[in-house]
Amino acid sequence: MLNDKFNPKDFEERLYTEWEKKGYFKPSGDKTKEPYCIMMPPPNVTGKLHMGHALDGTIQDILIRLKRMQGFDTLWLPGTDHASISTEMKIVQKLQEEGKTKQQLGREKFLDEAWDWTHEYGGMIQRQQRKLGCSCDWERNRFTLDEGMSDAVLEQFVELYKKGLIYKGTRMVNWCTNCNTSISDAEVEYKEEPSHLWHIRYKITGTENEYLTVATTRPETMLGDTAVAVHPKDERYKNLIGKTCILPIMNKEIPIVADDFVEMEFGTGCVNVTPFGTQILKHLKLKRFVELITNYFNENRRELVVC
Repeated sequence: MLNDKFNPKDFEERLYTEWEKKGYFKPSGDKTKEPYCIMMPPPNVTGKLHMGHALDGTIQDILIRLKRMQGFDTLWLPGTDHASISTEMKIVQKLQEEGKTKQQLGREKFLDEAWDWTHEYGGMIQRQQRKLGCSCDWERNRFTLDEGMSDAVLEQFVELYKKGLIYKGTRMVNWCTNCNTSISDAEVEYKEEPSHLWHIRYKITGTENEYLTVATTRPETMLGDTAVAVHPKDERYKNLIGKTCILPIMNKEIPIVADDFVEMEFGTGCVNVTPFGTQILKHLKLKRFVELITNYFNENRRELVVC
């Protein structure tokens, strides 16, 4: 007799276990069949799965099951990612709750903690994936720190580099002052903080006493300015578009340009254009930078106003 309520717990686990035992998720190895393979984007072993993993896993499962029914020799290769920085952060937080630090533990004991964490959460993640019904060949499961994995990744990077598909370049990065390493955009949390505007005057080239006043929250980036932008419809600055001004401290001539992106109502309506941002500080020794800024502010007190 059927129950009056649908309860997946009554049969899902039994069915999935049966599917695994009978090898339904394994490739047949039949050379006459066209192969079809999905390598699972390995979830980080930083905790439990979230809705994004469920959506992504469902899409992959639909594709692999469809190809399996169409007669392809299919393989959905599962795995997990050590995600070292994210995982380290989670372990450090766990240690803090226990009143410990990774420095107190030392390298070897900290690595033991990391492996314990990986085994706990890596196993939990894959149990959740089984609950979702993911039809992976679990006997082929891989972890990104498995023997040979790093060599394979390095080999592929070399091949892609030789083909000109990847290259080395200088880019701005997110820097963690606590871990002393770069981190990805996904690991950065932004929050708004109260600040103030610095008003700095840029002298119009060829004039005696005519200036543009730029309002900025980041005066230290001015050393890398390449232009000053104003709104093309701003009546205050229409006559200056196309002219140049002098970049303070650097005494460099830069153009005054027009762009609809500038907000006329914010600050003074003048924006310094600094594409390289704070990276320009790498090219100046800190002591020299402080000296330049201090001297400029001392000599131009009337030109600098803090609001």
